[in-house]
Amino acid sequence: MPGEKLTSREKRRYGKQIMIPEIGIAGQEKLKNASVLVVGAGGLGCPVLLYLTAAGVGKIGIVEFDVVDETNLQRQILYGSRDLGKLKSIIAKDRLEEINPLITLKVINLKLDNTNSTDIFRDYDVIVDATDNLKARYAINDACILMKKPMVHGAIYKFEGQVTVFNYKGGPDYRKYNPELQGDASKNPQPSDVGLMGVLPGITGMYMANEVIKLITETGTILNGNLLIFNTLHNSFKILKIN
Repeated sequence: MPGEKLTSREKRRYGKQIMIPEIGIAGQEKLKNASVLVVGAGGLGCPVLLYLTAAGVGKIGIVEFDVVDETNLQRQILYGSRDLGKLKSIIAKDRLEEINPLITLKVINLKLDNTNSTDIFRDYDVIVDATDNLKARYAINDACILMKKPMVHGAIYKFEGQVTVFNYKGGPDYRKYNPELQGDASKNPQPSDVGLMGVLPGITGMYMANEVIKLITETGTILNGNLLIFNTLHNSFKILKIN
């Protein structure tokens, strides 16, 4: 079944993107007809959701079960002081609908794991790992492999951000990059323990959104099998090959 064409309002709203030859009308229509699931609406998920919403991705799912805490507000830019104690998924949907009423947003207010991931992923083309939990990342990875869906991954630590795309056109998956360990060795360093610059998840999340847009529009060089690492303290960027 052919995808939906752009309306005159959509052509006006997304005009600056459409002007870019690499996107054009065809690319914008691909965005309109695409569906993206963002797992996590925290520091990474907020900028991913903001920019995919603004770019005109037609259907966006938000998987998030947590509530807004005051310690989140330094970096989770979809929320404010009036939202404390409220569900992030609901607040995020409300904010995003204000930004772009022309797309469809779906709230999935639960904790993703191996028992529900395939059911949740079924209706989406691209899966975004915006979590800070290793168990969730393995669950996302395994479902993406099973369902043959690309996984856009981001991670942050102090001043360092990392972005890559797993399970795309024969490229590596998350388990090959980071084999699962047991016990304390499997624990992630958390911002509450080591600290975090608030702008870092914003920059990282924008790179993640950029990879999603390139995947959908089939434009540019995808970080497939390559890990982008950047350090905001020293302004350093490098790309490492994932074997």
